[in-house]
Amino acid sequence: MSDPVADFLAHEQDVLAGIEGAPVGFEGGDDDAVPPAPVGEEGANANDGLVLNGVDSGVDLQGLDQQQQPVPAQQSTVENSTPPSVLAQQPVQPKIEPEKIRKWREEQKKMLEEKDKEEERKKEELREAASKELEQWFANRKERIAQTKIANRKAEAEFIADRDKGEGGADWERIAKLCDFNAKNSKNVTDLSRLRSLLLQLKGTTVSSD
Repeated sequence: MSDPVADFLAHEQDVLAGIEGAPVGFEGGDDDAVPPAPVGEEGANANDGLVLNGVDSGVDLQGLDQQQQPVPAQQSTVENSTPPSVLAQQPVQPKIEPEKIRKWREEQKKMLEEKDKEEERKKEELREAASKELEQWFANRKERIAQTKIANRKAEAEFIADRDKGEGGADWERIAKLCDFNAKNSKNVTDLSRLRSLLLQLKGTTVSSD
């Protein structure tokens, strides 16, 4: 009676031989194990490729291992960045101003100071001139008032003297002196020609005491 295991292995050997076109040596007993893959002259690593029944399957086991190796996570940018406390402790470098800009600022400052001094000098001159003009105006006003007072007193004395004479016809004559007999051609002035003529006629007439 035949062994079922040996028959199964023989059948599988025939099937594989038909697929690959090459016989596969399976023997019963302890020699049924697959022989190890031959090592090259350079001592190639057994993980470089998968060998089945003495034939390279073309599978790169080393590449698969490298692909399966975990990729180290990239460090966070926060961890790589400088902490704020370190930045705060760093001394701030003073900003150096260019020489041309510094000279320009000094010239501008000097020019503005000179202009301010000139402006103050002109203001002082204007104050002095205004003070002198004001003093002159007050002096002229005082003089005009004094002259007006003198003229008024003189006119008052003459009026009193003429009033106290009491001569005939003097009353109308004094009235005629107070009137303006110069003709004025103006539309806004009332015609006083008849009144002037009457006063001139009465100028030589004695005023009755009755």
